[in-house]
Amino acid sequence: MTTSMWMMGGYQTDFARNWHREGLEFSDLTAESIAGTCEAAGIALTDIEVIHVGNAFGELFAGQGHLGAMPATVCPELWDVPSTRHEAACASGGTALLAAMADLRAGDYDVALVLGMELEKTVPGDAAAGNLGAAAWVGHEGQDAKFMWPHMFAETADEYDRRYGLDVKHLHRIGELNYANGRRNPKAQTRGWTDIRTGADDTANPLVEGRLRRYDCSQITDGAAGVILVSDRYLREHPDARPWSQVTGWGHRTAGLSLASKITRRSDSPYLMPHLRRTITDAFDRARVELSDLDGVEIHDCFSMSEYLTIDHLGLTEVGQSWQAVEDGSIEMGGRLPINPSGGLLGGGHPVGASGVRMLLDASRQVSGRADDNQVEGAKTFGTVNFGGSTATCVATVCTAVES
Repeated sequence: MTTSMWMMGGYQTDFARNWHREGLEFSDLTAESIAGTCEAAGIALTDIEVIHVGNAFGELFAGQGHLGAMPATVCPELWDVPSTRHEAACASGGTALLAAMADLRAGDYDVALVLGMELEKTVPGDAAAGNLGAAAWVGHEGQDAKFMWPHMFAETADEYDRRYGLDVKHLHRIGELNYANGRRNPKAQTRGWTDIRTGADDTANPLVEGRLRRYDCSQITDGAAGVILVSDRYLREHPDARPWSQVTGWGHRTAGLSLASKITRRSDSPYLMPHLRRTITDAFDRARVELSDLDGVEIHDCFSMSEYLTIDHLGLTEVGQSWQAVEDGSIEMGGRLPINPSGGLLGGGHPVGASGVRMLLDASRQVSGRADDNQVEGAKTFGTVNFGGSTATCVATVCTAVES
């Protein structure tokens, strides 16, 4: 039985594109991402044995469901290849990765294509925000919010403040860092934005919900990311194959839909979201690493607050002290644990179903020295933390460099 997973290569579309405005649709997005992924990985279409597709909102934004069948629709070589769509809100890509990894660990298949993709610019912004609200507990929370997810993470910020204290200047600093990283990323949605003001400016950076402002929030994004994962057996049978990374650890936990159910749930844990902490430690335990072994991490900054929340859940600071890592530079390029060197979701873009796959792709780029201007010097071990909804579905991975 195989015990290791190897990432052969991957591809990301340009997250600044508006596919609907270009007259393109899911078939076009799928075709480009498959071709780019296979080329980067050096894998022929005919070598792919199983496909997993992460997508959250295909029906709501494009009227298109059944996206597991889209690869065979656009690539005749993939006809008959088993393919499944996975939906877990913003963790759809992460759960697609987990399913592919399970197939490889079980020994059922040796070559898996994982795609994460989303089209969100098909409707006006307010309608898009309404569609995204379907990932909350509809009819049970956020009924009075204009924008569901800024509201939910503003509520998270309020609860964090009640328990530990919170200064919004640290949220603004997180945004500043991630937008700066995004400017160096040639596939980032905001790379060309020239007037981003992350501070408390009511004109340039107005409040959206609660204490969260415009630049505390990730964007509506079109895009896709893909990776090829292979098994130990594949590498034994293909000694000339050169994977980008080895996926050594993973974690996956699921909680209830509503935010209230999480923050009011009795627990002996000091963490605001104990299940998120356990997801991360599960990945560390499986990879046999500690936080100090990581050279960086790509995490789910759908909002500046979601990154702030994750900092102490990683163990980078004591519980409730995430501000320390922001103030002392730990999360910056060159810091103790660079976070989101790609720009993350804030700077890079957040096509919902693609984000979990994109994170592993960027982590693998880091440990294989392919991150160009976003490279963390000497990176050998990288983590990812991807979650959906108000952390209802959490997925973490660890990948390491491959010895030459």
